[in-house]
Amino acid sequence: MNLNTLGGHACFGGTVSFHEHHSSACDGEMRFAVYTPPQAADGPVPVLYYLAGLTCTEETFMIKGGAQRLAAEHGLMLVAPDTSPRDANIPGEDDDWDFGTGAGFYVDATEEPWSRHYGMYSYVTRELPSVVEENFPAGPDARGVFGHSMGGHGALVCALKNPDFFRSVSAFAPVSAPTRVPWGEKAFSGYLGGDREAWKAYDASELVREHPFPDGRNILVDQGLSDQFLEEQLLPEALEEACAESGQPLTLNRREGYDHSYYAISTFMEEHIRHHSAALNRA
Repeated sequence: MNLNTLGGHACFGGTVSFHEHHSSACDGEMRFAVYTPPQAADGPVPVLYYLAGLTCTEETFMIKGGAQRLAAEHGLMLVAPDTSPRDANIPGEDDDWDFGTGAGFYVDATEEPWSRHYGMYSYVTRELPSVVEENFPAGPDARGVFGHSMGGHGALVCALKNPDFFRSVSAFAPVSAPTRVPWGEKAFSGYLGGDREAWKAYDASELVREHPFPDGRNILVDQGLSDQFLEEQLLPEALEEACAESGQPLTLNRREGYDHSYYAISTFMEEHIRHHSAALNRA
């Protein structure tokens, strides 16, 4: 596998680097960023995958998240993929900010013309980890996943569908019930077609109701109460209700005064890194 390194920067005793490779899941070039902590000089370290939200790229989290100092403290590698394929030459791919480019929604598209390139679920859960573990000092049995907004949805879904693969999960302002909100309805109808039952395979509130984590691990979620998308797009109460019904442990922090921005994410990043570190360093 040919991995093209685009650049790197020293950071808190480790390195932030940016990479590009050909993805079979997305049938095209995909980019991702990696923070390698100083502990990796002595051997493999746990890996925490971050899935960004609408319009973001592989750079967004590394620039705005404020996680590298904490990752260095806890010995965690951070990996952030792009949010969709780019320049796939699909008609209309750049027409909307919430569908197509920058809006892959972490599903495997089944509808033409998206199905050839938009295999983001397979990319995040299989191909990207394989690439990372082949090319970086990444421990193969200690992976976590978290994300923001569309990426929070992706993190919850990826973890719930792969509980043995990802050992910890958290989210900032996730789209908790995408089958019930405009963002999800638009994306799922375009990528997955008109069968709303099929959409439930990518809805965290539906998944957790039927398949809570068998080991009782906790889901950590932070949600700002001044988030402009809270009532129409995010529906944290749907996740809360589903977790209560299934007995799934959930910590849902409702944060007064905080919005949907990376100012909010960086404020609570330390709690999320500690949440993942406790699980991954134990693994």
